[in-house]
Amino acid sequence: MLYAIGFVVLIALVAGPGLWARQVLERYGRDEYFSGTGIDLARILVRDLNLTGVGVETTELGDHYDPRDKVVRLNPSSTGKRSLTAVVVAAHEVGHALQDQSGDGLLRFRTNLVTFGIWAERIGAAGIMVAPLLGAALQVPVVGRLLLVGAVLVLGIPVLVHLVTLPVEIDASFNRALPLLKTGKYIPAEDEAPARRILTACALTYLAQALASMFNILRWVRLFRR
Repeated sequence: MLYAIGFVVLIALVAGPGLWARQVLERYGRDEYFSGTGIDLARILVRDLNLTGVGVETTELGDHYDPRDKVVRLNPSSTGKRSLTAVVVAAHEVGHALQDQSGDGLLRFRTNLVTFGIWAERIGAAGIMVAPLLGAALQVPVVGRLLLVGAVLVLGIPVLVHLVTLPVEIDASFNRALPLLKTGKYIPAEDEAPARRILTACALTYLAQALASMFNILRWVRLFRR
């Protein structure tokens, strides 16, 4: 019974923030009442903040800032709208450009860790599948079990990525984007509270991703202990 309750609570912690974030983003993404789109605002901010060498491009992928190419990439289907969500998300991505310009060490660490994490996750998944077969082929079960432990540990790297990502995203949202929107008068005063709500929702999605990665590791550990 306790296990079932714990499982339900864990599922709620993983799925709840994502569902709430989606509801918030959709709520403030419907009305289009700004004079420009989120992409327009990103270009204005880059110009007004004198972010030399930083470009703004459209992409079919998710909205993000690429610190390697120094480009804010925004999706027309989301930030190409004139909604509050589009404007706030665009400002958030410009916040990452500000982090990069200031030499933020955590942003740089996160960028390198993400690249490493992609390969690590693939290696870990392959190791989990290969370890039991290798142990059986060598007729040394302990080898397979050691490889399996190593593979599970490698799968923990995405959790570290998400945990490092969270403070980076919070800083870009509340220490960079929100003050810009408020002091620059890019949004009316009555929209400041909804803007904070949108940024909070976005931050919670990263927390949900970290919890989901931890849940995945616990699942493998449970299988390993059988």
